[in-house]
Amino acid sequence: MSARNPGTELDLGSISRVQVNQPAVIRHAEQIQSRRTVKKDWQAAWLLRAVTCIDLTALSGDDTPSNIHRLCYKAKHPIREDLLRAMSMHDKGITTAAVCVYPARVADAVKALKAAGCNIPVASVATGFPAAQTPLKTRLEEIRIAVEDGAREIDIVINRTLVLTGQWEGLYEEIRQFRQACGDAHMKTILGTGELGSLTNVYKASMVAMMAGSDFIKTSTGKEAVNATLPVGIVMVRAVRDFYWKTGNKVGFKPAGGIRSAKDALTWLVLMKEELGDEWLKPDLFRLGASTLLSDIERQIYHHVTGRYAAYHDLPMA
Repeated sequence: MSARNPGTELDLGSISRVQVNQPAVIRHAEQIQSRRTVKKDWQAAWLLRAVTCIDLTALSGDDTPSNIHRLCYKAKHPIREDLLRAMSMHDKGITTAAVCVYPARVADAVKALKAAGCNIPVASVATGFPAAQTPLKTRLEEIRIAVEDGAREIDIVINRTLVLTGQWEGLYEEIRQFRQACGDAHMKTILGTGELGSLTNVYKASMVAMMAGSDFIKTSTGKEAVNATLPVGIVMVRAVRDFYWKTGNKVGFKPAGGIRSAKDALTWLVLMKEELGDEWLKPDLFRLGASTLLSDIERQIYHHVTGRYAAYHDLPMA
C-alpha cells in the first residue's frame, strides 16, 4: 500500500459549508456510463489491471476453512495460466490485491496464503460489520484481534447514526481510535453510503474519515440495499482529490457492493483515471471490493484469447 495517511485536525468550518450539486453529479455519472469503452487488447489490459486491484471477498455466514483456502488459492491464481501465457502475461505475477474475510477467518486466510508461498495481504472487516451497532469497546477489540491474527488491512465500518445526526466530532474521534487500534495495519473506512441520506453527507463523511487518518475510504459493506453507485463514487473521489490538494496526503478509494461485471470494473477504472489520474489506478490507492467480479473478468479474458465464451466447467471456481 501507499504511505500512511497521518490525518489532520478536524476542520468543522470547511465541512459545514459543503453542499453537493446532486443533479450535476448525476449528469456526470450518466456521461461516464454512456462513453464507448476500450476494446480488444486495450480492454484485456485494463481487465488485468482490474484483477490486480480486487479485494477478493468472502463474507458469508457459511464461510469455512476450506472455503477460505479455495479463496486464497484463487487470489494467487486469478486467471487461468494458459490464458495468461497466450497474452504473454504469465510471468508478470498477476494476483488479486488482497483477500477480505471476517475476523474469525483471518487466521485461516493467513495460513492458506503462507502455505501457497505468496505475500498477498489479508484484509479483515471489523467494528461490528456491517451495521456498527455494537459497543465501541467491542469494536476496538475486534480490530486488535484481527491484527493479532495477521490481518494487514482492516476494513472498519462507521456508525451511520453519527452522520445522520451531524455528530462530526464524535465520528472523527471514533475513527481516530480505530486508527490507533489498527497499529501498523492499513485502515479502510466503510461509509455505508446507501444509508447516509444525501450526497452532501457522503462528501462530509469522506472528509471526516480522511481527517481522522483513514488510508482508504470505501463506499459500502455490500450488505446495504444500495451499495457502490457511480454518483457516490464521483463525490468520494473528488473528496479524495480535495483532501490531497489541501494536505498533500494521498488516500485510496474502494468501491464495493454490486460490482459484478467486467463492464462495471472498466467504468470504475475510467472514473479513477479521469478524476485522479494514473497513480490512482494501482492497488496502493485503488481497490475493488467484490466476490463474483473475478469470474466475469476471467470469462471476458477467455473470450479475448479464444474467440468464444467459456462454459461453466471451463474456468475454476472463485
